[in-house]
Amino acid sequence: MSELRIRVILGLVAFGAFMSIMTLEIITENDEIDFADITVDALVLLLTIASVAAAVALFNRIEQQATETREIVAALDKARLDGAQWRAAVEDHVEGLKSAIDRQFDDWTMTPAERDIALLILKGFSHKEIANFRSTSERTIRQQAQSVYRKSGLPGKYALSAFFLEDLLGAEVDRSGPRAQAGNGHARPNQPATN
Repeated sequence: MSELRIRVILGLVAFGAFMSIMTLEIITENDEIDFADITVDALVLLLTIASVAAAVALFNRIEQQATETREIVAALDKARLDGAQWRAAVEDHVEGLKSAIDRQFDDWTMTPAERDIALLILKGFSHKEIANFRSTSERTIRQQAQSVYRKSGLPGKYALSAFFLEDLLGAEVDRSGPRAQAGNGHARPNQPATN
């Protein structure tokens, strides 16, 4: 049943109850009926019906919110379960990737600070954000990042990310465009760019 139909039925029931109670009030009145008595009785009935209607509406809204909350909690639980399953499924791969990144950092002879900077850059953080995390100046982070790029032989943060992600993602890219003719633009260190 639609919400509008329920409201119409409730409105008709309330109006019917009001009219029935007023009719009974007039019929059972022993004294002489006057307009003031009828008006006061009508107002009391209207306020009573309005209070009941408000309580019913409030109860319905609370039930609706409780249902929505249960649905959100169920969706969140499912997302957490899906995330845990995904993490469990790729755990070996992630550990292997971490080890490979560490080996590459060793090959590049990076200091512990440079490793931290490089990892934060790989996670997509800006120099300013990294400076905030490490409680240091943005200038210091820029200098350490430049040292990372110099030791890796890569021109910047995008090339650093591409170095680790290019083979990992494995997507075939159409290299027939103008960049392919000029080389791929991000050759690995100690590997000549194709011209």
